[in-house]
Amino acid sequence: MREKDKVAALVPEVIGWRQAIHANPELGFAEHETAAFVAAKLKELGLAVHTNVSATAVVATLTKGTGRRAIALRAELDALPIKEAADVAYASRKDGVMHACGHDGHTAMLLGAAKLLAESEEFDGTVVFVFQPAEEVLGGGKKMIEDGLLERFPVEQVFAVHNWPGLPEGRIGVRAGPQMAAVDDFEIVFRGSGCHAAMPHLGDDPLLAAASFVTAIQRLVSRSVDPLSPAVLSVTQFHGGRFNNFVPGEVKVEGTCRFYDRALSDHCAAEIERVAQAAAAMNGAGAELIYKRGYPPVVNPANGAALAAQAGTDTVGAKRVATEFQPGMGCEDFAFLLQGVGDGAYVWIGAGDVGQRAGLHGDRYVFNDAIIPIGIRFFLNVVQRALPVGGR
Repeated sequence: MREKDKVAALVPEVIGWRQAIHANPELGFAEHETAAFVAAKLKELGLAVHTNVSATAVVATLTKGTGRRAIALRAELDALPIKEAADVAYASRKDGVMHACGHDGHTAMLLGAAKLLAESEEFDGTVVFVFQPAEEVLGGGKKMIEDGLLERFPVEQVFAVHNWPGLPEGRIGVRAGPQMAAVDDFEIVFRGSGCHAAMPHLGDDPLLAAASFVTAIQRLVSRSVDPLSPAVLSVTQFHGGRFNNFVPGEVKVEGTCRFYDRALSDHCAAEIERVAQAAAAMNGAGAELIYKRGYPPVVNPANGAALAAQAGTDTVGAKRVATEFQPGMGCEDFAFLLQGVGDGAYVWIGAGDVGQRAGLHGDRYVFNDAIIPIGIRFFLNVVQRALPVGGR
């Protein structure tokens, strides 16, 4: 499409937007300055802008032609509670808050696409631009749906991109079926009678119960889940005790379960409860489980994945588009939007190889600005494919 010729000229401005957002990061549901920045840019472009949809979300619509079909494109506004260690001129000005996942890049790319689409006459229908809050952990996508996003802005498909360190730079990955995992969180409190460390016979030991649980629960994946159905259980927190000479009366263990088969949610909850109670009973303690069902898996419908792959081919060429690869065990609350709409796709854009601390959620993470034109072009091609002039 002709807009492609304008992408290169626009990229420096888009990079400037990204860096401005990066320097002023905000946590989930507190993205007030970021939302105001995005809304102001969209209004300058002449889009219909809505800031009363859900929390700090910004939604804009753009209609061309007479077509009645509509699709949505989504980006994220929130940053992470991480102290930035990257040595960049535009580093975070807010101590302990950082765009360590690339949401600043995704937002800037979608703003760039909005600018070029506003100038375009090469699509027929409505594009809904969704800039959502709180993708990280807090479920901003779910809240938007609960607050009526899809009733106010009905669409047939929804698409999102995510930069993907480790995937070669400039490659695009989109697969039909699961692309990201579901995630559930658990918290177990083991309770017993505290006692002096020199007199263990006078109390129970919740630390032993908790330690027994941590080692035993790994059987959940290795022995209770079909080995052909991927699952990961990780214990991530262990808290108990304050003094070197006193056995605590309470120990807390926390962690996550990740899987593609949503039916495993009930299985993990039941198995964690069973093992926790057994570990507690074996050590004369008690156990209380809080199991929190989190994001569902991101499962791309075949139709949306095919359209995204075609748009990817338009963007980088067929040889640089992967449709068969191992999905990730990370989670994404785009799953809620994809479930709510029923069609669309979640797409990875390769960001190249990076070190561990420079990867997603690392304190030295740096967004690869070289993929910005790819992201913009991909969004443009999705719109042209989904809303062609003259219909289908």
